[in-house]
Amino acid sequence: MLDEQAKKTLLRHIPHGLYVCGVQDGDQVNGFIASWVMQASFKPPLVVNCVNTGSGSHAMLHNSGVFSLSFLEAGQKDMAAKFFKPQSRVGNKFEDVEFYLGATGCPIITDTLGYVECQVVGSVAHGDHTVFVGEVIAAGIHREGKPLLLESTGWNYGG
Repeated sequence: MLDEQAKKTLLRHIPHGLYVCGVQDGDQVNGFIASWVMQASFKPPLVVNCVNTGSGSHAMLHNSGVFSLSFLEAGQKDMAAKFFKPQSRVGNKFEDVEFYLGATGCPIITDTLGYVECQVVGSVAHGDHTVFVGEVIAAGIHREGKPLLLESTGWNYGG
């Protein structure tokens, strides 16, 4: 029998970094906070990114087959907060955030540790998230620093 409280508590103990996942579909761009991200392979370099199926960004990522991940630095909780709410409710999340478009056409935030850009090479759709497997096709470092971790924000996503 599943102990619901134990499940929630233990799953929330899995450490997660916070990233702004940039997506594009045609000339439309958006970004959202991704925390269910991990490296999955060295050769080729693969990243797993789990995206809520109910989000508009999910459709954009599915349609275009590309995404970027801007690595937030410890102390950038305010930056992360800008990207938590759906674009349909808050409008242009990049309005006051300096960014540029990468090789994939996805937005990359300038004021971050760096980024990777990925081409989707596979996906698995189960439950309320799709697991997108992306091959890293571009990467860059903006500066050195420690990554922003979900635990350090006091927020919960999971369980």
